[in-house]
Amino acid sequence: MENGYAKINFDDVKDMNAEYGMQEVGEARYLRDDVGAESVGVTLYRMKPGKRTGFGHRHEQVEELYIVLSGGGRIKIDDDLVELRPLDVVRVAPKHVRELEAGADGLELLATGGHIAGDGEMIQNWWTDPT
Repeated sequence: MENGYAKINFDDVKDMNAEYGMQEVGEARYLRDDVGAESVGVTLYRMKPGKRTGFGHRHEQVEELYIVLSGGGRIKIDDDLVELRPLDVVRVAPKHVRELEAGADGLELLATGGHIAGDGEMIQNWWTDPT
């Protein structure tokens, strides 16, 4: 990164859902190292209709923004269910558990926030009620 910048297309970033056998949910492309970012990251989620990410997660220190690009669905934050539609932006503060669910048209969104190594905690089977 001699010029002070880097460029990549999200379609050229590895789909981690496919990597871990979760392609039935959709795509999850985590972008940080690919452009040499040190303190910030962004993830593109392309979720299939009616699917959930499969686990909740939280951070001790990092806050995140979720920006809906297309489709819709819901995000569960602790005990709250928040409806999502295109161009909605949701901020989630540190320590709050969250998980995404796509609606009937699927859900495409960006998630972005700071990066602190080891700050994330995954919580399996957190959102267990039926869709």
